[in-house]
Amino acid sequence: MKSLFNKKLRSYNLRLKSVRGFSLIEVLVAVAVFMLFALGIYGGITFVFKIVYQSRIEILETALLSEELEVIRNMEFEDVGIENGVPAGVLPYSKTVVRDGVPFMVITTIRNIDDEFDGLVGVDPSETAPADYKLVEVSAICANNCSQKNPVILNTIVSPKGLEGASDNGHLFINVFDDDGLGVPGVSVHVVNSATDPDTVIDDTTDNDGWVKIIDTPTGTLSYHITVSKDDYSTDYTIEPTAENTNPTKLPANVTTQSITEIYFSIDELADLEINTINQSCTALGNIPFSLHGDKKIGTNPVIYKLNESHTSNASGIYHYADLEWDDYYFSTSGTAYMVIGSVPQLPVVVEPAQSQALSLIILPKTDNSLLVNVRDAGTELPLAGATVRLYGASYDVSYETDLGYKRQTDWSGGSGQEDFINEDEYYFDDGGIDNSSPAGDLKLDKVGSNYLSSGYLESSTFDLGQQVDFKNIIWEPLSHDPSCGDEPIKFQIASSNSSTPETWDFVGPDGNSGTYYDSTETLIWSGHDDNQYFRYRVYLTTDNTKKTPTLSELAFTYTNECTPPGQVFFSGLSATTYTLEVSKSGYLTNSGEVEISGNADTVVNLSVSE
Repeated sequence: MKSLFNKKLRSYNLRLKSVRGFSLIEVLVAVAVFMLFALGIYGGITFVFKIVYQSRIEILETALLSEELEVIRNMEFEDVGIENGVPAGVLPYSKTVVRDGVPFMVITTIRNIDDEFDGLVGVDPSETAPADYKLVEVSAICANNCSQKNPVILNTIVSPKGLEGASDNGHLFINVFDDDGLGVPGVSVHVVNSATDPDTVIDDTTDNDGWVKIIDTPTGTLSYHITVSKDDYSTDYTIEPTAENTNPTKLPANVTTQSITEIYFSIDELADLEINTINQSCTALGNIPFSLHGDKKIGTNPVIYKLNESHTSNASGIYHYADLEWDDYYFSTSGTAYMVIGSVPQLPVVVEPAQSQALSLIILPKTDNSLLVNVRDAGTELPLAGATVRLYGASYDVSYETDLGYKRQTDWSGGSGQEDFINEDEYYFDDGGIDNSSPAGDLKLDKVGSNYLSSGYLESSTFDLGQQVDFKNIIWEPLSHDPSCGDEPIKFQIASSNSSTPETWDFVGPDGNSGTYYDSTETLIWSGHDDNQYFRYRVYLTTDNTKKTPTLSELAFTYTNECTPPGQVFFSGLSATTYTLEVSKSGYLTNSGEVEISGNADTVVNLSVSE
């Protein structure tokens, strides 16, 4: 009995093993395949329904516009026009019409047409009645969210029953062109004639050559106010005099009897400008206030710029100016605690239509009496590299070369103990042989009794250049000293590193050796310092005559990096007086002249030199 039971049980188990089900992976794959087909079918059906719906909308619009045109064709010729428009009539410029529960925006445009069969106004002097017939154009677009991009447009011509008579009206021709002088089609032209009661309002669109020609318009003196605009383009307009703008650059237009008034407007695609406020080390400076204005003016005497605004960079030193009109733009920090000491590219920045551009403004805390010089090639007007810019006057004579960055120190009166160069009048160490107090800010040898020490040296704080640079020259003032001090009484050594805290600062001269020094005959910085970010200097003062001492009043180190202002140099620590400014370069004529410095940190001189 037990054996029979076991036998049946084994038979049952075998049958169960032969019945095989689906694993979880197989089920998931099957579902995925099904969803793929289902989504494809659903997308196809949705697409078909969308096409059918859009076709239905266009059929409704075509039928609607056909009705509108049929009504207009059966109107009296004198009534075919726009309410308070030109030609004047009884039709509204825009209205909303509902068909099969769908609202449509209907726009009606009517133009007087001057046909050449009887002469054209402005060409044939005998043409005194140029309004030969009317062109009627009606358009409709779904007023709801119908995903319709372009309207349906139909047009017709309406002619008078008899010949037209001479008119006392005039004609207004409006031309819109772009930055290249080419006509811009599809521009919305809005005209208001304030000489009529109520105002005459004309809305039209430029043709393929950028023209709107309004034939047979009522006369008016400075009464036609015009605005031209297009999506993603700048806007241009006429301007009525106000108390603030007494001399607009483009007054409202006149229309006189039997004459053509032509008026021109210029628009183009908008641009983007990203403004970065940084320091000399290419490090971002946040929350810097600045002002900008373009070169285009809407008023003269006084000058009123079309764009004149003030902004502040964000915490990351960025201000993004979207939808900016093409123009030449000037920037200033006048009236703030900062000054612009250079820019990349050179100011004014030229903003081109439909372009995305970047501008870096190099900012420092404001000091009195400084000068920014821009040097350009007179032929190309491009920034000129390698030009020597010399500024000199009473007890001052300093030269810099364009396309170089600078780190300078002009004051050491703050004393020693500063590791990093933060306070510009402090340094790291001196050996006790240096006097930094008389005159304040200059360096000379210390005095014991009535005699100067024979030698002394000073080590600077650590300068951070913000990134790896290529070093160029060391420059200092003054270069001349009392001859009794001996040959080369001021000498320098430089140490550099890619760490702000190296184990040691190794000071070397122009050949990379610790026993050599930079002097008036050796100012080119050793190339072994290139591709480093941090540096220190040592200055050594000596004298052969302890009754005399050399003096150091200004020291600068030049370098190049990606944020070096092109064709620009900056002078600071100046006196409020008149200087001579001289620009020279091999192969070019030297340009020089006087410049008045009077406490204005934004003083800018633009100089061009010719080959």
